[in-house]
Amino acid sequence: MRLTWPSEAPSAGSVLLRPWRAIDARLVAEFASDSYIPTIGSVPAQVDDDKAAAWISRQLARAEQGTGYSFAVADKRTDRAVGHAGLSLRALDSGRAVGGYSISPPCRGRGYAKDALIALTGFGWSIPALHRIELYIEPWNIASIRTAERAGYLREGLLRSHQEIDGVRRDMALYAALRPG
Repeated sequence: MRLTWPSEAPSAGSVLLRPWRAIDARLVAEFASDSYIPTIGSVPAQVDDDKAAAWISRQLARAEQGTGYSFAVADKRTDRAVGHAGLSLRALDSGRAVGGYSISPPCRGRGYAKDALIALTGFGWSIPALHRIELYIEPWNIASIRTAERAGYLREGLLRSHQEIDGVRRDMALYAALRPG
């Protein structure tokens, strides 16, 4: 099932969520330079122009394939991409989605992640079949935990040895938001 892009870019605070563009390849290179982002996602650890373009193409294909949405997080004032926010809809038939977010290392500490997660969550509630959005966060990642909590997510528990990251089984703190009302 092909998903349609929102007619208006989801936004909150200082960010808007928009489709990826070729010019955002710079951000993919910034992600690749981070020691953590390539281990938890699909960004390659080594990026050249071709690999950045291929990564952007894969992000755009997610909606076409019906697996979810992958947005560039852009600063509202400049439209410069500062991060990524995604919503995986692989469990939509059960009313669930998994959210994720990353902000480029040079752009962290400015509230972009919180605003992006608020915008992503608000967009999620526009999908009628969606009733629950889950986040999986490593317990040591205090900045991401604070982001989730500031965006209204509640901690539901610890999933021990839940996910393999960089060849090691890792615990994950489970945070979730439920559809209002």
